[in-house]
Amino acid sequence: MTETFAALLLAHVLADFVFQTGWIATRKQARDPVVLALHGAIVLSLAIVGTGNWHWGLAVLAAAHLAIDLGKSFARAHRLWPFLADQAAHLLTIGLAAALLPGLWVGGAWATGGWPTGWWPEPLWPEPAWAPGLMAALAGLLIAARAGGFAVGLLMQPFSEANPGDGLPKGGAVIGLLERGLIYLLIMAGQSAGIGFLIAAKSVLRFDATSKDRSASEYVIIGTLASFGWAMTAGWATLALLKALSPIGIPALTP
Repeated sequence: MTETFAALLLAHVLADFVFQTGWIATRKQARDPVVLALHGAIVLSLAIVGTGNWHWGLAVLAAAHLAIDLGKSFARAHRLWPFLADQAAHLLTIGLAAALLPGLWVGGAWATGGWPTGWWPEPLWPEPAWAPGLMAALAGLLIAARAGGFAVGLLMQPFSEANPGDGLPKGGAVIGLLERGLIYLLIMAGQSAGIGFLIAAKSVLRFDATSKDRSASEYVIIGTLASFGWAMTAGWATLALLKALSPIGIPALTP
């Protein structure tokens, strides 16, 4: 079951945060049926590739994904709570699918029932036990860095007009992406203490700008705490998931 969840989670993250362009997201919000169908096809294709199997349940999962997205389109755009509710609903359906179809990853479990055995365990290589763990780790990285950018951006949206900034175009977004990625990697490596160094370094680099402007200071503090908190939560949640999966085979770093 956990292996199936990891595969479906990576498929979902790729569909929503890697293969979904800004144009697709905008047209989905407008409830364009062609774009919704396109997104559904991407979700289904990635789920099939991720699990290495075809089952009608994956089509149901893709349909549920579209229903959730359609419901989100009626909420107010550019707000954090619809984004969080949308992703929570997706995670719930993925967990339900993994619970009801636990053998999608392990093809042999379906063989006795007459279902397809899938192509991940065979014939590509014999029993890639490390693959679900790698999928979970990659999904966690994308959630921490990529999805976190959308979440923090939506949280900061109400404050952006008061703090337009004069830095590089999208410079803050790139900084946030890098810092969340580094925090995630530090947690994965068992070096959480290094997060304190990142906080200190960012404080020093931002000191001159924030010390002269209270609104800018509060803006940076809110964004930093949200960004760090999101990445840390994603990292610790991924560690919890990895404990239920076979080891990837990467040795832990010593302190």
